[in-house]
Amino acid sequence: MKVRKWAPMFIMMAPGLIYLFINNYIPMAGLVIAFKKMDFRKGIWGSDWVGFDNFKYLFTTPDAFVITRNTILYNLAFIIVNIVVGIIFAIFISEMVNKHMKQLYQSAVLLPFLMSMVIVSYIVYAILSPETGLMNKTVLPMAGKDPVSWYSETKYWPYILIIVNTWKGVGYGCLIYLASIIGIDRSLYEAADIDGAGKWVQIRTITLPMLLPSVITLTLLNVGRIFFSDFSLFYQVPQNSGILYSVTNTIDTYVYRALLQLGDTGMASAAGFYQSVIGFLLIIGCNWLVRKLDRDSALF
Repeated sequence: MKVRKWAPMFIMMAPGLIYLFINNYIPMAGLVIAFKKMDFRKGIWGSDWVGFDNFKYLFTTPDAFVITRNTILYNLAFIIVNIVVGIIFAIFISEMVNKHMKQLYQSAVLLPFLMSMVIVSYIVYAILSPETGLMNKTVLPMAGKDPVSWYSETKYWPYILIIVNTWKGVGYGCLIYLASIIGIDRSLYEAADIDGAGKWVQIRTITLPMLLPSVITLTLLNVGRIFFSDFSLFYQVPQNSGILYSVTNTIDTYVYRALLQLGDTGMASAAGFYQSVIGFLLIIGCNWLVRKLDRDSALF
């Protein structure tokens, strides 16, 4: 009886579970490549075992500190800025009275998230192009400033990358926070209003505490990817400019360039394995810390 009762649920789950198994679990057998000197003539299982030799280049290369620093610091900045901006946008949109304008702003915030990073890179180039860009041809001359060679000046790119990532990615978190705000019991705000609490007090004492579970969940998910970087953001948006490598080179872009030069799939697989293990350990550690502080807010 129980099987028949839950059969429709299992049938609905089946496509997703099959896809997850084929796309995520079967390829895990390929992790063995990280410990082998890959020879396509011998195949994956016949290639020579080299242990941890493939991992050495990530730590012994002179660029190891730079790529690790860039990957971690950029991701920390992305997490913090996206959370703050996403919550601000969600609160502003939730406070709008006009229903049609609210839908318009929701769509406008989400639209960049749905764009390909290739399109975003062209938009950025249209703004920053040294010869025809909006900044050099319109904005800077209006401000009485000299044109800037954006793609050869490293000092601007940490800010540019953070702005581009926020513009493109904030919509996803914003809609999650907005859904959480909509789900808050309105009687709490009515009671606060009767007690004479203003909007800021209501936001600080009701909205933000109620958003905490969503913030923790998204933060934990992002922490698991802190050793990964958005390859397109760091490779395509800066136009793969070699002058900018000191501020745009991350683990992913470094491995990609090394793979192009050396053609060593074992090294590339080792880098992915290393990133996944570190991300897994970070999620476990952060979730353990959250459980200590607030058990109900932990993922597991």
